Amino acid sequence: MAMKSSVYINAIGKYLPGKPIGNEEMEAYLGMINGQPSRSKTRMLTQNGIKKRYYALNKNQESTESVAGMTVKAIDDCFGKANLSQQAIQFLSAGTTQGDLPIPGFASMVHGASTLPICEITSHQSVCTAGMMAIKSAFLNVQSGQIENAVACAGELASRMFKAKRFEGQDAITEKGSLPLDTDFLRWMLSDGAGAFLIQDKPDKKTISLEIEWIDLKSHATDFEPCMYTGMNKTKEGEQGPSWIDFDSFSAADRAGAINLKQDIRLVNNIVGLGVQHFFNLVDAGKIDTKSLDWFLCHYSSEYFKQPILDLLQKGGVEIPEEKWFTNLHSKGNTGSASIFIMLEELLYKADLKDGQQILCMVPESGRFITSFMMLKVVAPSETKKELPLTYEDEIIAPTIATEGRPIQEKLVRGLTSVWVDFEKELRHTPIIEKIYNGTITLEEYRLLLLNLRQQVVDGSQWIARAASNVSMEYFDVRSSFISHSRDEHRDYQLLEKNYINCGGDKNDLYAGEKNIGSEALSAYMFHTASKPNPFDLLGAMFIIEGLGNRIAGKWGRAVQQLLNLTKEQVSFFTYHEISDSNENHFERFENAINSDALTEELAKKILKSAKVVAKLYRMQLAEIGNY
Repeated sequence: MAMKSSVYINAIGKYLPGKPIGNEEMEAYLGMINGQPSRSKTRMLTQNGIKKRYYALNKNQESTESVAGMTVKAIDDCFGKANLSQQAIQFLSAGTTQGDLPIPGFASMVHGASTLPICEITSHQSVCTAGMMAIKSAFLNVQSGQIENAVACAGELASRMFKAKRFEGQDAITEKGSLPLDTDFLRWMLSDGAGAFLIQDKPDKKTISLEIEWIDLKSHATDFEPCMYTGMNKTKEGEQGPSWIDFDSFSAADRAGAINLKQDIRLVNNIVGLGVQHFFNLVDAGKIDTKSLDWFLCHYSSEYFKQPILDLLQKGGVEIPEEKWFTNLHSKGNTGSASIFIMLEELLYKADLKDGQQILCMVPESGRFITSFMMLKVVAPSETKKELPLTYEDEIIAPTIATEGRPIQEKLVRGLTSVWVDFEKELRHTPIIEKIYNGTITLEEYRLLLLNLRQQVVDGSQWIARAASNVSMEYFDVRSSFISHSRDEHRDYQLLEKNYINCGGDKNDLYAGEKNIGSEALSAYMFHTASKPNPFDLLGAMFIIEGLGNRIAGKWGRAVQQLLNLTKEQVSFFTYHEISDSNENHFERFENAINSDALTEELAKKILKSAKVVAKLYRMQLAEIGNY
C-alpha cells in the first residue's frame, strides 16, 4: 500500500456579496409578504443572534450574482493569497445546497466560470455539510498521492429563494395571507457567501498552513425523515408528499409551495444531540483530546443552539471553554456550506495562530441529519516571511484624464475608469503577474515575459503608423500625435531587447520568436482597426496600453528588480514607461486626442468598446505566456 501523504490547507479565500445588511434592512431586500412585515422576524433574529449578513440581491429583489460566480470569486481571492498559480490545479471539489441550475453539476458550473485548467472535478450537493464533503473529497485525493493539489470550495445564494416575489400566487399565501412558519423563519436565518481552500501535499514555506489530520462525517438519514428540504410538502402527520417533479406541471408544484425551502421545526432540535453524540464517539476513539484543543469552530445556524451544546458536553464530562470557541455567525451570517471556509479564513488571517495549535471544526446539518468533524494542526512557515513589494491590497487607481469640463468627455472618462478597474483586477490574477505579486517569479519566467511582450511591442509602432496614415488631414493634430507616438514605440522595443539580453537572453531568440496566441489576437485587432478611415476608436486601445505604462509598469519593474536582485538596466523597459507615460509624452498626447473637437457621442462609444476589447486581449496575451 502506498504511503499516505500529509495534506495541508495553504490558502483560504472568501467572497461576501455587496455590503453588510443589518436586521432592520432585511425586508428592504427580501420584500414583505402581501405587503405586511413578518410576524416571526423579531423572534427569529433574537434567537439566532445574527446582526449582519450579505445578500447577492438588490432592493428590487433581483439577483446580483450567481452562486457559481461568487464561488469563483472566492477561488480568485484564495489564489491572491497563495504561492501557486491557478493553472497548476489538478482537482476541483465544489459543494452547495442549491446551484444555479439543476443540471449540470455545481462543480461543472464553477469550473466553467473560472480560469482553472482542464482538471478532474467532483460536485457535492447537500445542505451545510456539502462544504465539508467537498473538503474531504479533495483531502482524500491529495492524501492518496494521486494528485499534488486541489481546490475545495462551496457557495450559497439562499436570498433568492426567500424574496417576496417568489411566493406570489402560492396557495398557502392566498389562504392565510402569510408564509407558513417552516419557510418564513428561514428567511431570517440564511444568507449568501462563498469560500475556497487551496489544498496541497506540502505545507507552504512562506505562510502558515493548516494540516488536515482527519475528517469524520456521519449520516443519520436511516433514523430520520427529511428536516430541511425543498421539492415536496409534508402532510400534517409529517409524512413525505410527492416530489415537485411528480406534479402535473412545475407551476402547479410552485403554486402548492412544494419548491419552497422548508425546515421541519418538530425535528430540528435533534441535531444538537446527534452532534454531541458524534463528538463523544470521537473522544472515546482517541481522535479528540479536549485538553489539547486550542480552537473550536462550530458551525451552528443559530445562537439558540450554543447553550444546549455546552450543557450536553458538560453532562458528558467534557468541556471546551468558551474562550476557545470561534464563530463569525453574528457578523457574516449563516452561509451554510460555505460557513466553515468563511470562519477559517478569518481565523487564519486575523487570529494569532501558533505552530502546533489544534483546531477542531464541527459542521452539522439538519437536511436529513449529518454530522461532521475536521481536525487541523497549525504549521508555521519554514522560511522567514519577506515583505513583498506588491500586494493585492494595493489600491487600483485608473489613469487620470483631464476633460476640460466637457460632458461627452466626462462620460467617456467614467466609462474608461470602470473598464480600467476591471482590467487591473483581472490582470493581477493572470499566472505570470500572480508570480510577481506572490514573490515567486524566477529569472527564467521574467525573460519569458520580456520575450513574449517584445513581439507585440514591435507591432506597436507599425499599427500606430498605419493608423496615422489613415487619419485625414482635417485632423492634423491627432495625426501628428499618432506619428510621434509611433516613433516612441520604436524606441520601446529596443529598450526591451536590451533588458532581455542583460538578463541572459539570447538575441537570436528575439528575432526568431513568434507571438503567443494572445499577442496574435491583439495584433490582429489593432491592425484591423488601424486600417479603417480615421480610426479614432483606437484611442480606447491606447488608454489601456499607455495606462499600463502610466500606472502599472513601473510597479512591476521595481518589484521584479527587488525580487530577483536585478539592476536598473535589466528592468528599464518597465520603469522607463512609468516616467515617460506619466510625464511628457504618451499619456499627454492621449489626453489631447480625447479632448479633440472630433469627439462625438458615437465615437466615444467606439473608444469605450475598443478599450474593453483591448483590455481582454491584453490580459489574454499575458495569460498565454509561452503558448505559441
